Amino acid sequence: MPDMIKREAVPAASGMLCKEHSHSAWVTNDLDKAVETFTRRYGVDDFTFIEGATPGGGQIKVAFAWAGGQILEIIQCSGPGSEFYNEMLPEGEFAIRFHHLGFVIHDEAGWKQLEQELKDGDWPIAFSTLSGDFIDAYYIKAPELGHYLEYVRPFEAGNQFYNAVPVS
Repeated sequence: MPDMIKREAVPAASGMLCKEHSHSAWVTNDLDKAVETFTRRYGVDDFTFIEGATPGGGQIKVAFAWAGGQILEIIQCSGPGSEFYNEMLPEGEFAIRFHHLGFVIHDEAGWKQLEQELKDGDWPIAFSTLSGDFIDAYYIKAPELGHYLEYVRPFEAGNQFYNAVPVS
């Protein structure tokens, strides 16, 4: 069987889906059960985990794994500030729901271009984290697609984190 064609992303491409795809993310209300599902059913068996506080004071736990040339991200969030993550989840039953496609921006010029595209396209920013030292991120709602698009700019510490995520 012939090899699939693989093309590199064009760093300065315009268009919200024309950036370099780096990760896909799901939300869940039971991270342990979701990780077990990804392992048993989908063969993703080596994760790294982080946890912390949401800007609103809630808790967030995230599992990361490299699989198929991208990072997979599974998010469980609870408490104040979790609405952005949990709006797609049903009440009272275990669920995993797709949340966002992630795109990486590697440099300042690309980040400035993205910010201009967000402004020019009147894209609603649903959530952002702009630390300037780990990973900056913008999430925009793509209502026609039924999920969010996330754009990240990792700094040195962010790159080191992504490079340490295990490969399944």
